Amino acid sequence: MQVAADKVVSIHYTLTNTEGKVLDSSQGGEPLFYLHGYSNIITGLETQLEGFNVGDAFDVTVNPVDGYGERDESLKQQVPREAFQGVDAIEAGMQFQTEGPGGAMIVTVVKVDDASVTIDANHPLAGEELNFKGSIESVRDAREEELEHGHAHEGPMADH
Repeated sequence: MQVAADKVVSIHYTLTNTEGKVLDSSQGGEPLFYLHGYSNIITGLETQLEGFNVGDAFDVTVNPVDGYGERDESLKQQVPREAFQGVDAIEAGMQFQTEGPGGAMIVTVVKVDDASVTIDANHPLAGEELNFKGSIESVRDAREEELEHGHAHEGPMADH
């Protein structure tokens, strides 16, 4: 069966950046299951997997626009240190969940001084070219409930 819209697909993958650093991988664990055609994975990967068959290997590159977007410097801002009440030690690299105009979002601390904290609301992989290498493990027709909900309900033969 081919990867196509309205199919539940499972893949094993390893994600690397342009320097070859492994950013994420399903190897040694469970494959990733998703409902194809419903934007459950990044657009660039979903588009490139279309038409693959069970057992096929893939090695695809996703540009930033089709991945996590280009970096947007306007998403960096300084906020008063008081905005982090209850957090004793704030350090660059820490991540916090906050409410933005579109709902919950993750921000990363990039700089801290006595009066303010500079945060970045870009996705950590924004602006990165992403390299996915892996294989198609299974493809099945989605159940009606999965189509209604817009996502896979686990495993190749999930009954719930």
